[in-house]
Amino acid sequence: MDDIEVPPENPEGQTDDFRSRAELLERKLDELKRQSDIRLIRAEMKVEAIRAGMIDLDGLKLLDLTDVKLDDDGAVPDAAERITRLKRSKPWLFGTSSSSSALTPPSAQPPRQKHASEMTNAEYAAARSALLRHRY
Repeated sequence: MDDIEVPPENPEGQTDDFRSRAELLERKLDELKRQSDIRLIRAEMKVEAIRAGMIDLDGLKLLDLTDVKLDDDGAVPDAAERITRLKRSKPWLFGTSSSSSALTPPSAQPPRQKHASEMTNAEYAAARSALLRHRY
């Protein structure tokens, strides 16, 4: 059993292998950070667009976000300013800011059924027969 020779380890080969793997992992990590930053920038811009009353968030595609940088807190420092400029240049992307509306808001209370004492004889007879039909 002592006749078997074990090949000597190549420490330089292992070191080169570790270096190449470390460089590959660093590149992947940088790419993931870049993608994460892009997603965070888009999310911050969406929040500001919604606050500004943007109707269709597809309008954010009109913004050039290549020079946008995140601050230390992960926020876009000039997001509101960028949305304001977009609102001035393309106002149709945003809702109207008038307080009057053609639509009336729904009632805060649910509709109330009429009591039997408030019905006419014909309404009472129709309601009674409808109720009896559903029971049997």
